Amino acid sequence: MDRHETTSARAGAVWPVDGALGALPASGRGPERPVEAPDGVPALSAVAGRAPFLAADVGGTHARLALMAPGTRAGGPAVQAYRIFRCGEHASFAAIVRAFLDGLGTRPRQLVLACTGCAHEGVLINESLPWRIEPAALAAELRLEQVHLLNDFVALTHAAPYIDTVRSPLLHAPERAASTPGPIVVVGPGTGLGAAVRLPGSPPVVLPSEAGQMQLAARVGREQDVMRLLAARDTHLSYEAVLSGPGVLRVYEALCREQGKVPSCAEPAAVTAAAIAGSDACAKETLDLFCGWLGSFAGDLAMLYQATGGIYLAGGFLSRIASYVRASSFVERFLDKGVMRPFLHNVPVRVVDHGQLGVIGAASWFLDRPAVQ
Repeated sequence: MDRHETTSARAGAVWPVDGALGALPASGRGPERPVEAPDGVPALSAVAGRAPFLAADVGGTHARLALMAPGTRAGGPAVQAYRIFRCGEHASFAAIVRAFLDGLGTRPRQLVLACTGCAHEGVLINESLPWRIEPAALAAELRLEQVHLLNDFVALTHAAPYIDTVRSPLLHAPERAASTPGPIVVVGPGTGLGAAVRLPGSPPVVLPSEAGQMQLAARVGREQDVMRLLAARDTHLSYEAVLSGPGVLRVYEALCREQGKVPSCAEPAAVTAAAIAGSDACAKETLDLFCGWLGSFAGDLAMLYQATGGIYLAGGFLSRIASYVRASSFVERFLDKGVMRPFLHNVPVRVVDHGQLGVIGAASWFLDRPAVQ
């Protein structure tokens, strides 16, 4: 979740455009590759009287777009077509939408946009994106009836019921299962550090969170030494400053400076790869610190929200290092909460692949919301 998240974006906002709809103007470029539809997806058509619509999950690096339609309550919204785009390779988000639509034989009238940031005076404020997003202007340019905006981690948490737990690596198994459904916390280190919580009920309630901006809690010893390398005395240092892609690189470069070494890794993925390979001592210490801090952070959120439903760690980054995290200090740090250890022994922790969950969650939010707000 971006540090600029505010209430307006959290609640979900809608930008309607008056006027007749028509075909989108040609974008002048074809799709980068054929639009992909999952196996077993029904042919493009309205389902249960509801027309297909667009859902987008936009982060600092990737934009995931899907053509969605209502599905069964158990199965969730149906993904009819899906593509992933690199944000930096396109001049605007509208260009990405056009590239996606060029491969379809239909023009949906609604777009549900899940994105980090804050809606302020008609503009989405997000320092992670390479371009501005103005929902009303976007709706007009693409000739959409409405653009619906919600936070990306709120969307991801709306998809929690559809997570395939069988295929999601379990980092910590509960000693006993909860007797009743409990809160679920979704946490995701990526370009930033997002978090949201799903509270059980009829209907369930999803709450956004700025937990990533909480003060980083460093343990006495090496962690405090590293913290001094990262921030000036008596200044705020957030969890996001270390539990994110940029944070991994920040810690690594600080450790290299401390030891008088020239950094051999220039991006977060290179740091994690070197750590796993054991080829760079600074990279390994960086990833070890990351795992410890992530375990403590996840334990704090589990206690804060009484998350007996579990902690879901989301994102492709964590999926790629799940084995390393499991073998690290993560679980012990997650459990090491004094008198709350017995409670945490019964909180499951899983790594889930972000994948299509963002667009599925955005679609679920859209379909479950009242028709008029």
